[in-house]
Amino acid sequence: MKNTVKSEALFSEAAEIIPGGVNSPVRAFKSVGLPPRFIKSGKGCRIVDEDGNEFIDYVGSWGPLILGHANPEVLEALDVAMRNGTSFGAPTRREVEMARAITDMVPSVEMVRLVNSGTEAAMSAIRLARGYTGRDTIIKFSGCYHGHSDSLLARAGSGAATFALPDSLGVPGSVVQNTVVVPYNDLQAVEAKANECAGRLAAVIVEPIAGNMGVVPPKDGFLQGLRDLCTRHEALLIFDEVITGFRVAAGGAQELYGVIPDLTCLGKVLGGGLPVAAFGGPRSVMEHLAPVGEVYQAGTLSGNPLAVAAGLTTLKILRRDDPYPELERKAARLADGIHEVFTEKGVVHTVNRVGSLLSVFFHEGPVTCYEEASLADRRAFSAFFGRMLDNGVYLAPSPFEAWFVSTAHSDRDIEATLEAARKSL
Repeated sequence: MKNTVKSEALFSEAAEIIPGGVNSPVRAFKSVGLPPRFIKSGKGCRIVDEDGNEFIDYVGSWGPLILGHANPEVLEALDVAMRNGTSFGAPTRREVEMARAITDMVPSVEMVRLVNSGTEAAMSAIRLARGYTGRDTIIKFSGCYHGHSDSLLARAGSGAATFALPDSLGVPGSVVQNTVVVPYNDLQAVEAKANECAGRLAAVIVEPIAGNMGVVPPKDGFLQGLRDLCTRHEALLIFDEVITGFRVAAGGAQELYGVIPDLTCLGKVLGGGLPVAAFGGPRSVMEHLAPVGEVYQAGTLSGNPLAVAAGLTTLKILRRDDPYPELERKAARLADGIHEVFTEKGVVHTVNRVGSLLSVFFHEGPVTCYEEASLADRRAFSAFFGRMLDNGVYLAPSPFEAWFVSTAHSDRDIEATLEAARKSL
C-alpha cells in the first residue's frame, strides 16, 4: 500500500469538524473500506495526493475535466477574469456569450438560464415543467440521479414500477408523493404509469445515458419512445445531460441519438472545472420563468464571472478542436483492453461504454437498468479499486460511477492503466 500518513491525518482532523470528514458523501471512500486520499494538485490526466503519490485519474472531478487538470487555456482565461473582479451579482457580457454558445451547440435549446449546480438545474427544470403544464406528477427512473433536491430523492421498490418512497431522512413522504419511479429502459412500465397519471403528468425526467448506476446506455427506441409518450400526454420530456452534455458529443446525448427533449439540464463540462450549470429549452417554455413569467428561480452567484470564463473557454476548445473522434478511440481502447484483461484472468464482468464514459461491472451482464447493475459483486469491486489505487490508478470509489476519459489521457496512459488492471487482478 502506498504511503497515506498525511491523508489519514487530514481525514481524522476533518471528521472532527465536517460530517463524515467530507463535503460530499462518496468522497469518504466508505463503500470501498479505505481512507480517502486528499488531493494536492493535478496536471493533465494525473493527480498527486498530500503524501506525494501520483495517480492516473479517471474521475476528473466527476466528469467536468474533459480537457484534463489545469488546462493552460482555461487557467489563462481564469487569470484574466479574476483580475477584473470575482463576482458582481449583475449581468456580464460573458453570460450572454455562454448562453449563445449553449444555444448554438445543444439542439433543443433556444433559451437558457444559468445556475450553480446540476441539482439546481434539475430542480428548476421540474418546477418550470410543473408551472408550464399546470400539473404536478413527474416520472423518473430508478438509478438515475438528478441531484439532491427533495422531490427527486426517490427510489423504486423491488425493481417494479411503484410510487416513490423518500430516499433520505428529512424528505417528507408528501414531497415525493407526486414522483413516480420506474425501471430505466422499461418503456412499457413508463407507458403504464403515464396512462395511470393521464391528465396529471407534468414531465418525464431521464438521464439519456445513465451515469449514476454505472454507465448504462438507452436501449434502441427507448428515448424516442419517451419522446412520443410525452408528446401524446402533453407532458414535457426533460433530459438530464449534466454528465453527458458536451461529453459524448458537442450537442450531448440528444445530438448522438437524434432525440429532442423539451428541457435540458447541463453542468460539469459546461463549467470546465468550476461550479456552473444551466437548464434550457424552447422560448415558449423558458419565457414562463421570472421575471417575464410566473415561475420563480434565482441565484446570487448564477453566471459567476470566473465559472463562466472557465466554461466558455472549455466550450471554445471543444468546438475548435473537435476531440470527440479521438476520445472515442482512446475510450474504446481502454474498454476493450479492460475486457481482454478480465477475460484473460477469468474474472466475470461486463463493460459498458458510450463515448468517453465507461463502467466495469463485476457481473456477467447484461446491465441495462439499476436492478441489473445492483447484482454486481461489490466486494470484488472494492478489492479491485484498492489494488488499482496501489498500482497508480485513481477510479471513482463506487461501483456505480463512470470512468471519465479526457483529452489529456495519452495512449501510454491507457496502456499503463491496462497493465495496472492486469496486476490488480
